[in-house]
Amino acid sequence: MSLVATFVSKPTAPAVDEDLLHRAVEVLGANAKATVLAPGIAADIRFETSDASGIEPLLRGVAGPAPVDVFVQPEDGRRKRLLIADMDSTMIRQECIDELAAELGLKDRISAITERAMRGEIEFEPALRERVGLLAGLPVSSIEAVLSNRIQLMPGGRTLVQTMKANGAYCALVSGGFTHFTSAVAAMVGFDENQANTLLEEDGKLTGKVSEPILGRDAKRVRLEDLVREKGLTLKETLAVGDGANDLAMIERAGAGVAYRAKPAVAEAADFRVDHGDLTALLYLQGYAESDFVLS
Repeated sequence: MSLVATFVSKPTAPAVDEDLLHRAVEVLGANAKATVLAPGIAADIRFETSDASGIEPLLRGVAGPAPVDVFVQPEDGRRKRLLIADMDSTMIRQECIDELAAELGLKDRISAITERAMRGEIEFEPALRERVGLLAGLPVSSIEAVLSNRIQLMPGGRTLVQTMKANGAYCALVSGGFTHFTSAVAAMVGFDENQANTLLEEDGKLTGKVSEPILGRDAKRVRLEDLVREKGLTLKETLAVGDGANDLAMIERAGAGVAYRAKPAVAEAADFRVDHGDLTALLYLQGYAESDFVLS
């Protein structure tokens, strides 16, 4: 069986050095061969094995306390033709609803509900209705203020999307958040499409309600499956990334499901987990070298 192990560190804190790669090659055997994808940041090691079980934990042990993510997968089919991504705490650093709540002095109250929903401790749909209800009366103009002053793109996200698109992939942003934000973020990052929930307005203020049905866990999975059919792809050719419980269905369904700095249940269920790298880790995961990145 031909496999590849990929080691990735945070670009601002390179930790994939020659010593780490040497130790990993020694563990994987004489047929293992290392290829540097980005000096100090990412590298592949190709190797042959008849039993892949236990290899990833073994390599994590080799990395030790170094802030390095480890991915192990078959060489064949690494590069994906569809990216479907969550927005809040994945493509952006924030949770949009929490930042809206800050405009009303309710951030602590609403963020506590958000955290429980993302951990899967409470159902997403009723939790969203409850949080949106607390936003009743917020001027719609506050949304633009939050976008301008509070929302930050996650490092590496635009490079991820632009590089995949330049290599023929389709990129979709799907969120349990709100269209006011996904439309803006999709434009900034370069997604081909975006889907989210719609906040209802009246007389320039939020009503405290959201349009039904709510886009949640199942809707994200359904959009993944629909895109596979629309684009004539197979599920093996897809990559899904998210951090919360409402991302689990699409992460489990995709050919490569990635938990990005995710809640424990999501990290446990995903094929791969990124705890240290930025979103360019998803490019290294697919075998892209830094020299392949599209930075525009």
